[in-house]
Amino acid sequence: MRRNHLIAAAGICLALIIYATLAKLAGRPVLMGHAEAYWVVVIERFSAYGLLGFLLSFLLPGRFKLACMFVVAVAIGLEVLQAVTPDRDPRLTDVLQKAAGGTVGVLLAQTILAFLPRPPS
Repeated sequence: MRRNHLIAAAGICLALIIYATLAKLAGRPVLMGHAEAYWVVVIERFSAYGLLGFLLSFLLPGRFKLACMFVVAVAIGLEVLQAVTPDRDPRLTDVLQKAAGGTVGVLLAQTILAFLPRPPS
């Protein structure tokens, strides 16, 4: 049952990231209003992808590369899709921030998993 909850949480997290990335600027969710500082946007990106990487890492224990590749692929794919959205602009720095957040999330979860007791086989 726990795995189903992780799948649902990762799916919801991914859906929210997709919505926030591809929605028009007027409909995009923000933390502090539309005139928020750049560092707030960086923290939003880093945290969202960090959470996604964290959840994926618990879904794929011991598969560090696969979880990292998925998070980075999502970051790159959504940034490319922003190029076809009229009022959004893709940037390489955005991809790097998102990929870094996802990788840190995966690393954090893998570290936690390394210290958890393993169930008997």
